[in-house]
Amino acid sequence: MTEIKERANPAPDQDELSWFAPLEGDAAPAAGRAAPLMVPIRSLGANHRERIARHLLALEPHDRYLRFGFEATDAQIERYADSLNFERDEIFGIYNRRLELIAMAHLAFDPDVKLRDCAEFGVSVLKAARGRGYGGRLFDRAAMHARNEGVSRMFIHALSENTAMLKIARKAGATVARDGADSEAHLLLLPATLDSRLTELVEEKLAQTDYRIKVQVKHFRDALSGMMGSRRAGPDARPSTRK
Repeated sequence: MTEIKERANPAPDQDELSWFAPLEGDAAPAAGRAAPLMVPIRSLGANHRERIARHLLALEPHDRYLRFGFEATDAQIERYADSLNFERDEIFGIYNRRLELIAMAHLAFDPDVKLRDCAEFGVSVLKAARGRGYGGRLFDRAAMHARNEGVSRMFIHALSENTAMLKIARKAGATVARDGADSEAHLLLLPATLDSRLTELVEEKLAQTDYRIKVQVKHFRDALSGMMGSRRAGPDARPSTRK
């Protein structure tokens, strides 16, 4: 499903961190500018639950409708985030340099152990991060993990108007069946191989390293910003001794 692609080396004067980190801002990459070949996608644990909730709450009303199939309220989204089972399911995410979760996917396994050969996929991408292929990258990452867990079929339940999600499924080779307002896609997965297992291991290690770097850089920037703020406020904060 997913193959290892050779990553081109950035130009000598290019910021290495920006090469690996997802782009930020409201605009998609400019025409003629290639998006990073390596998009760090890491598996998320229970310690990311709060950021997951913030990500979902930041979705616009129509995006919530497409993601959940109904106009989810803040309370319903918070209950969904609280109910995530990180031991059974897999949650994948893409962070930007500000440690904001800009895209995430939920690979849900059936609670019935006898049905563990099937899994359901759901994805959400913030408006500011669209147009960069993150949904497709998350789908590939989830499909590779599903293969390695012995899943033979991956499902997507989506509204028929969710053309972006259905396009990702069709591009991956899934069969899509429409039933009025709802559509269901299912993708048959190949058995796991040594290559698929090694690829997932390498990608996860790279993503974890990328995340740790972003944490360190953010802490440094926050500390530097605090120092600069204190310096600017210093002269004004000191009482005047002039008479």
